[in-house]
Amino acid sequence: MARRQTTPPAGDASTDSAGIFTENIVDIDVTSEMEGSFLEYAYSVIYSRALPDARDGLKPVQRRILYMMSDMGLRPDRGHVKSARVVGEVMGKLHPHGDAAIYDAMVRMAQDFSLRLPLIDGHGNFGSLDDGPAAPRYTEARLAAAALTLTDHLDEDVVDFVPNYDNQLTQPDVLPAAFPNLLVNGATGIAVGMATNMAPHNLVEVIAAARHLIECPDATLEDIMKFVPGPDLPTGGRIVGLDGIRDAYATGRGSFKTRAKVEIEQLSARRTGLVVTELPYMVGPEKVIEKIKDAVNGKKLTGISDIVDLTDRKHGLRLVIELKNGFNPTAVLQQLYRYTPMEDSFGINNVTLVDGQPQTLGLLQLLSVYVDHRINVVRRRTAFRLGKKKDRLHLVEGLLVAIVDIDEVIQIIRSSDEVAAARTRLMSIYDLSEIQANYILELRLRQLTKYSRIELEKEQEELRREIAELEAILGSPSLLRALVSDELGEISDKYGTPRRTVLLESEAVSPTVAASMAAVPGAKGKAAPLALEIADDPCWAILTASGQIARTANQDSLAEAGPRTRHDVFSSVVKTSARGEIAAVTSQGRMLRLQVMDMPVLPPTSGTPNMAGGVPAKDFITLLKGESLVAFAPLDSVLAIGTAQGVVKRVQPDYPLNREDWEVIALKDKDTVVGVAPAGSDDDDLVFITREAQLLRFSASAVRPQGRTAGGMAGIKLAAGDRVVFFGTAGPADADAVVVTIAGTEGALPGTAPGAAKVTALAEYPAKGRATAGVRAHRFLKGEDTLLLGWAGHGPAKASSLAGVARSLPGEHGRRDGSGIPLSQAIDAIGPSMAWPEAAEAEG
Repeated sequence: MARRQTTPPAGDASTDSAGIFTENIVDIDVTSEMEGSFLEYAYSVIYSRALPDARDGLKPVQRRILYMMSDMGLRPDRGHVKSARVVGEVMGKLHPHGDAAIYDAMVRMAQDFSLRLPLIDGHGNFGSLDDGPAAPRYTEARLAAAALTLTDHLDEDVVDFVPNYDNQLTQPDVLPAAFPNLLVNGATGIAVGMATNMAPHNLVEVIAAARHLIECPDATLEDIMKFVPGPDLPTGGRIVGLDGIRDAYATGRGSFKTRAKVEIEQLSARRTGLVVTELPYMVGPEKVIEKIKDAVNGKKLTGISDIVDLTDRKHGLRLVIELKNGFNPTAVLQQLYRYTPMEDSFGINNVTLVDGQPQTLGLLQLLSVYVDHRINVVRRRTAFRLGKKKDRLHLVEGLLVAIVDIDEVIQIIRSSDEVAAARTRLMSIYDLSEIQANYILELRLRQLTKYSRIELEKEQEELRREIAELEAILGSPSLLRALVSDELGEISDKYGTPRRTVLLESEAVSPTVAASMAAVPGAKGKAAPLALEIADDPCWAILTASGQIARTANQDSLAEAGPRTRHDVFSSVVKTSARGEIAAVTSQGRMLRLQVMDMPVLPPTSGTPNMAGGVPAKDFITLLKGESLVAFAPLDSVLAIGTAQGVVKRVQPDYPLNREDWEVIALKDKDTVVGVAPAGSDDDDLVFITREAQLLRFSASAVRPQGRTAGGMAGIKLAAGDRVVFFGTAGPADADAVVVTIAGTEGALPGTAPGAAKVTALAEYPAKGRATAGVRAHRFLKGEDTLLLGWAGHGPAKASSLAGVARSLPGEHGRRDGSGIPLSQAIDAIGPSMAWPEAAEAEG
């Protein structure tokens, strides 16, 4: 290959007769030429554009933007300026590339969804995950408070400065970086033949790890990972599977899966939905919506009726995915993870510049590089400050010498013909240095007062103390490292925020979904395929005294609910099926139709105070003002209803088929329903307990079944001012049925007088006729005037607070009309240890 050269090389010039240079052909190797040119280009891209420095975590354009904004005085306490002005200053003085690249880098540093700790405070449209930013002429910017810690002390010789592209100005080779920015904010960049992709982390965790490394330089990766368990993404979400993170921390390369944060919520009485509040890193809601619609139209996704974006600035991201009735929310969510960006993969590639060379570093190496850089910065800053203090002390000492003999000094200056002579005489007479003599010659008369001397002596003492401290730091590596650690701690306290991303070791979908999936045999915490549509399996619908509602996965799982609810009390348990319907009866005599499939599934886990997987009844059922939920009931059985004014009713199951709620008893003024229970057999007993400690037990055959619009009949005869506190049923086979009564003072403040409790076998109470007063169930002692609580049913009984905290009951049975045993803690709810006889039989 030949190259034409019109200017001959030195020493080999040839000219024609006219003295004009002739052409000279030079043979070169094109392979060597291409290799050299490509290497020069590659090195320029790697070193000057694409890869971040391991010390401050910034690419050159980012560093130049922050430095120039600091030089322009764009601090957080000052007003914003046009972004175009910043871009112009950076491009004209420091960055020899186009304005688009500068503005793109500037925008990213202002986006709180891109950086875990944004470095620029942007004003205006700086873009979103789905849309780009406005033009730089429309946006404004200034430094964020955290960015000041990256540029602090640049005027104290903490880093080296290098020439800019035209050698007219200088710029820092690296920023001081008061926190590990590379790990905190991550980085992305594509160079020639290599690329970097680093995940953001939590500032508090990273600084804690750096401080541990400062204290223990021989720390291992396992030690560091106790502080930094994994990335902390700006958009939150969940990371599932930590093996790839461990690989990345060890070798610098790895990958992990990120998933959206999704909760299964009851959107209405009959509608269940998936609510997305956090998405994977760098995934926008519009992209998710588009992919969901494409998958639904392509028949890949089923069970979704609608998707609504309720995202706003106040509440943040909220995508509501409405599901069709009869579809398993967990199975639909698995399909969403499979076919949409609600599950994404992040590949870690920790390629960064170390001493100008690209290297792939693990977590320990990244922290070590940063710690060494920070120690060097603090050492140089300390040395600079020591030099400044010594220079000032030198001047103060010379000034004190002059002030002591100020009249003589003035005479020397006045008698000298020129400044140089005065300087020489001062130096020789008072043994001063040239710097001290010049400083004295520049004194103003107002500095020669007696008060100035006192101030100088005080300043001299303070300077000597500060010099001693600085010299101690420079002379002691341990003190220097402790200072670096303390400064890191201050940054952590000031700018640290709680972790946003949840780390999950296994392939669990989310805490809520994983709990639901635990009921699936063989799932073992992984996202095993589930049937999309809910099977019509037999199950139990449960209402607890603490107000939680749920259904079991199948009819045999009620026993598994026991350990989970051992601190709670079953208020109602209804035998039904997953696609069946049950009723909820309220205190105002309303009956509401409920779809069992809409209830959350109670997973078989143990050890929690309340039902894991249940939801509060008030969030599931819409109640009127002053209304409360009393019980669940089957829709195909005769029910017995008791009211606070002593009315009883057995209602026929002739409920309307086309209504969601209806009146099940016509209540009198100020009357309320206190109890509901199945009473289909005439052999059942109905039980009333009143505040005045009266108990009436009579046969259900005494109450004829009525239609739903009837008002019932007299159940128990009440004394003036008395009211019913409990109504229930007891079957003929309920040999273990017990009565629990708790007496106390009506006017006592809540929690001040727990009262006295008594447990008695129901068989000790004789049956009486309907509409009679019954028999005494509890003898009041001094200071007791009412029953705080009463209950009768299948034993043994359980007690708890309304929060589901277990409470103790007397172990031995008392006499029917005896007094109770004082309690140490107040009891708010009583119920059976096992639902009721039919449930007990099923469990057996």
